[in-house]
Amino acid sequence: MHRFFVDAEALRNDNIDLPEEVLRHIAVLRLAKGEEILLLDGMGNLCLCRIDHLDRKRGSVVVLSRYAECEKVFSIELMQALPKADKMDLVLQKGTELGINRFTPVQTSRSVPRLASQREEQRRQRWLRIIREAARQCRRPLLPELGEICTLDEALANCHSELRLMLWEEGCQPLETTLPPKAPSGATVLIGPEGGFSEQEAEIARRHGFIPVLFGPRILRSETAGFAAATILQYRYGDLGACRS
Repeated sequence: MHRFFVDAEALRNDNIDLPEEVLRHIAVLRLAKGEEILLLDGMGNLCLCRIDHLDRKRGSVVVLSRYAECEKVFSIELMQALPKADKMDLVLQKGTELGINRFTPVQTSRSVPRLASQREEQRRQRWLRIIREAARQCRRPLLPELGEICTLDEALANCHSELRLMLWEEGCQPLETTLPPKAPSGATVLIGPEGGFSEQEAEIARRHGFIPVLFGPRILRSETAGFAAATILQYRYGDLGACRS
């Protein structure tokens, strides 16, 4: 059944007007009046709905039933240094598919420059749409959080994860030796920009409890490293590889 995210406030009603973004999807899918869809609020609440009205400008549904879904993913925050061009789009899309719970874009000394505030807000709205569409496509009931762009110092100071990993090409500790046998309460993975972290930044991360680790003999791209880390952590501690219920 087709699934769409809407504002949490909308799900409180028994008759729901569909937002423009959902209407566009419905048009592409050629859905018609009388068909059933699922509406989600991104926090685990779902409504089974029947399309009651549909035209080019407006659509509405009637709620048939309500229920909740949860996830069994391992809690992962990805602190991603801002990469060049549109590579962050890929990080958000694939990271959502792999079960990352929170994305924190980080400005480091070798990151791309910050945009003007207006353009930065436009970029943020695009990122939110990418997360929402990726979660819809992979059938996640919960939407990952997207933090504001912050400095490395700010990101590190706000980290409370039990397991803290920094993927760094200068790191000398294999990932396998840093992973505890018992699943920690959650993990934060810190990824540098294309040019890597400076020695000073790496030292600051260490002081905040981050362990510099290597994945092996190959240097991974900034936009690839987080995927690799999330895959390993979800397989070891989360639901990757588990049967669908």
